[in-house]
Amino acid sequence: MAIRIALITALICLLGGSVAGAPRRLILVPCGPVPPEVLPVLIKDLPKELPAIAAPGPEMPIPPGAYNPGRRQYAADAFLPRLKSFRTSPEDLILGITEADLYTPEIDLNFVLGLADRGQQTAIISLARLRPQFYGIPANPALFHQRALKEAVHETGHLLGLGHCDNPKCIMFFSDTIADTDRKGPGFCQECRRLLGK
Repeated sequence: MAIRIALITALICLLGGSVAGAPRRLILVPCGPVPPEVLPVLIKDLPKELPAIAAPGPEMPIPPGAYNPGRRQYAADAFLPRLKSFRTSPEDLILGITEADLYTPEIDLNFVLGLADRGQQTAIISLARLRPQFYGIPANPALFHQRALKEAVHETGHLLGLGHCDNPKCIMFFSDTIADTDRKGPGFCQECRRLLGK
């Protein structure tokens, strides 16, 4: 079945068009070293929530100049233009995954868990604050992987045209804290799923 979907997607790309509801390819690009178990988990679970086939991409170095020593964080905006180079088809979506703790000068927040640019069809998520250890709690690999999945679905949802949702249970709800992430998703609410299907 997966091979058939991949062949249909490839044919659509060759013809230069797209079919409503047809799965797109989501390329997962490690930005700097990423734990080896993260990509396989996302590749397996992302297609359960998204109209996309996830595939691994090559590792990309963290962009020079992204680090802000005053904040001890990395500018998320610096990753997105470089991720664009991993697109091999106009239909491709690119999701960078990094251990770097991210912020963006465009948003007055202490941190961001991810950032998406719909125009470039690129997004980035940070694993740094998804680990329970970040909050002084013992490691919990299952919880960490669930959080990574939720952030990946959320940012890919933006690439597919969705904005933030007011429903705190919906994956498109904005996570102001890690508790918001734990409470929501990884699925879409009925309204967001309707919009996604348009």
